[in-house]
Amino acid sequence: MAELADSKALVKISVSKLSIGMFVKAIDQQGLVAIANAGQIRNKDAILKLKKNGIKHVWVDVERSSDSCGLKRAVSPKPVVKKVQPSREKQQQESKKLIVEAKDLVQKVLSEVFAGKAIEVAPFEALADNMIETALLDADALKCVSALRSKDAYLLEHSINVAFLLVTFGKHLKLDREMLRQLAVGGILHDIGKIKVDNKILHKPARLTPEEFEHMKLHQVYAIDIMEQTQDLSEVSKDVCLMHHEKIDGNGYPRGLKGDEIPLHGRMSCIVDIFDALTATRCYKEAMSPAAAFKILLSLTPFHLDQKLVYEFIRCVGVYPVGSLVELSDGRVGIVWQSKNRDALHPVLKCFYSIKHKRYTDVTMVDLLKSDLHIERGVSPSSLDVDPSPFY
Repeated sequence: MAELADSKALVKISVSKLSIGMFVKAIDQQGLVAIANAGQIRNKDAILKLKKNGIKHVWVDVERSSDSCGLKRAVSPKPVVKKVQPSREKQQQESKKLIVEAKDLVQKVLSEVFAGKAIEVAPFEALADNMIETALLDADALKCVSALRSKDAYLLEHSINVAFLLVTFGKHLKLDREMLRQLAVGGILHDIGKIKVDNKILHKPARLTPEEFEHMKLHQVYAIDIMEQTQDLSEVSKDVCLMHHEKIDGNGYPRGLKGDEIPLHGRMSCIVDIFDALTATRCYKEAMSPAAAFKILLSLTPFHLDQKLVYEFIRCVGVYPVGSLVELSDGRVGIVWQSKNRDALHPVLKCFYSIKHKRYTDVTMVDLLKSDLHIERGVSPSSLDVDPSPFY
């Protein structure tokens, strides 16, 4: 505790003076007491909860509080001691920055394509390099970010998630750096043809009619035209874009490729695209848990998807991927927090909610290798009555 107490980045504040945006690092109970669920105050309910629990004072991290809360202006401009963040937290923050950068870039490209401009490949290559650097440092960080999806702007989110998953999958298969870069570029652009699909069909909150589905399939025809106008795009990146709806048995589209006519990276894109679509929340369906999505992928082998590759993808992501939600045998819900160098059924979990009692619980880290508890099932975020995102 001395390390926290000595830090000039922390200030003691009365709970009554807390405001949204302040980063609570510890509570004060006749001394500094670290808390497992340290984080930024996002709403008034969090402040009320502290008061309800009898907390009078807390320690707030000035450096990590938002500018809007006014704390940085209120404290004297003394030198701030910058603390070294845990590696995992730092990687998550870097990944979140990349997500924002990717969203901005893809939004710009979608707008330009809609306006009839050709795509410039260079910005995507630079972004792909950054993705690969992060993936090579900590693949779990990328998986965590992938789990933090928004229910809005699905097309944009899906493109980013597919790129991240392709890089992670490619790294698992020991593909070289140049191939990973090309996979990432292709992933970001893989649904570019949907910009020209009728919005009423693209966002229809129900099953498409046969005629509407035929129109939806045209996004791959539009993509062919866009790819032909795009200079300096590698064949691998084009393949990822144009092959993610092909099938091993030749019944896919747009070209009806069959068997070995679909290269490794094309087969990878088919698997990743379906997995992310299944585990996303849409206006017409709830998100599926990763474990349930794996069962769907396996059911699509060997006629649609490459069976050996599907098994490799499951090994890569894990039955309960980092960032996914699970229900424990005592009714608590937890985020899979760490699974590296562990068997699939015994990750470290960050528990925060009880389905049994329908309320938040004290945030607790549970190591299933050291516990009698076990995972009952995977849980989709949309099936919960609460939003899990603040606990990531």
